[in-house]
Amino acid sequence: MNWLLILIGGAVGAPVRYLTDRAVQARHDTVFPWGTFTVNVIGSLILGVLTGATLSGALGTEVRLLLGTGFCGALTTYSTFSYETLRLAETGATFFAVANVAASVVAGLGATFVGVTLAQVIFG
Repeated sequence: MNWLLILIGGAVGAPVRYLTDRAVQARHDTVFPWGTFTVNVIGSLILGVLTGATLSGALGTEVRLLLGTGFCGALTTYSTFSYETLRLAETGATFFAVANVAASVVAGLGATFVGVTLAQVIFG
């Protein structure tokens, strides 16, 4: 049954990632990969909330598998982040490549911390 929860979450997360990425990137006229950055930060926030809720005992394994492993696993994308960063560096956009790495790490960790803290406040 666990694999089915992951499959369902992933089936929802993957198109959400694609549609969000395209919508965000279409609004920015820059080489910086705002779409991938956005989905990764949102996914980190959601995972932070799920982690905080799980640690407080408010969420069970099924919800964690559905939303954490399935949905967030398909929503976030380390491979695309890596590829886009490499392409920025290869095309001479070194500043954007470094900014992408630094901003993604800082914002991702920050979003996770905010999510865990938010869940601890809500779920005690």
